[in-house]
Amino acid sequence: MIFTWNLVIYQYPSNPKLFKRVIFKPKHLKLGVSYLSDYIEQHTYHGTTTVGISCTDGVVLCADMRASAGYFIANNNTMKIQKIDNHAGMTIAGGVADAQNVTDMLRYHSNIHRIDKQEYLPIKSIARLASLIFFQNRYYPFIADILVGGYDKQGPSLYNIDMFGSLDKKTFVTTGSGSPVAYGLLESEYRDGLSVEEGKIIALRAVKAAITRNIGTGDGINVAIIDKQGYRLLTKEQKKAIITL
Repeated sequence: MIFTWNLVIYQYPSNPKLFKRVIFKPKHLKLGVSYLSDYIEQHTYHGTTTVGISCTDGVVLCADMRASAGYFIANNNTMKIQKIDNHAGMTIAGGVADAQNVTDMLRYHSNIHRIDKQEYLPIKSIARLASLIFFQNRYYPFIADILVGGYDKQGPSLYNIDMFGSLDKKTFVTTGSGSPVAYGLLESEYRDGLSVEEGKIIALRAVKAAITRNIGTGDGINVAIIDKQGYRLLTKEQKKAIITL
């Protein structure tokens, strides 16, 4: 026996003679949700591979430059590594607009703390703040997965925060649609005691491997190093000296 239900909607106009009784069936709801989800999927910029490696003397952040909307490559020069402050940075994966919104909030609070306290906001505090932002919006979530890394008084540290606010400290991690491929290289190449000079080579190779096998990853690679000297992006010449892009 199959049970079905109908939602009865009564419309009360000012003129009683125009009273309407509308039957709204589940199939209409499913159809509407399908259309809406398809539209959102086709117009949300996403698709990426990001890599973070915590080394003895700093943190390496690496990401490709492609943003896709469905099967359409919406942007081939997307900056997926963002500077939060002189001592901290982050990578973004998932919905670009959502991730950029979170980036702006982290950058704002970090700058306010530095101005008010005359010191940098600890990396752990930035990561915890990101976790709280995602968690408090879990019913209307930011569709993003971010890495927060940097160098403070405690040394280098790297955190992964997902769309529901889960917070994990990592030695190495990768996010995005190309992460399964990148993990294959990271698992075999990572070892304790890496320097940032060694870590950036592994990060570049991991993202390049994802570009080869993942349709959502491509169009170049950006790399940032964060150590006691601060935040800096590698130039094209520096990247080409390490690996053929």
